[in-house]
Amino acid sequence: MALSPDEVRRLGLLARLELSEEEVTALGPQVASILDFVEQLADLDTENVEPMTTALDVDNRWRADERVAGLTNEQALQNAPQRDDDCFLVPPVLGTASVKGDS
Repeated sequence: MALSPDEVRRLGLLARLELSEEEVTALGPQVASILDFVEQLADLDTENVEPMTTALDVDNRWRADERVAGLTNEQALQNAPQRDDDCFLVPPVLGTASVKGDS
């Protein structure tokens, strides 16, 4: 399945990739090869194949869910670089909020 340069650019856009013209030219045949392989998979008879989450026969070993005591506030804050009473003090992530009347 050959892809046009516009189709490769569209795939790049969907993947949020900025592709140069050289990359469009190089990736076109590679993506076409991948799509050809996927088409081959569609030809397989999967009528009697049970759905599975992994190709390996794996048993999960889960530990018992037991209730245990958590940290006290003091224990949680003991290594905090900065704190404000009983809270972590961190720099603002989204900037500072403007107050009405500020210009």
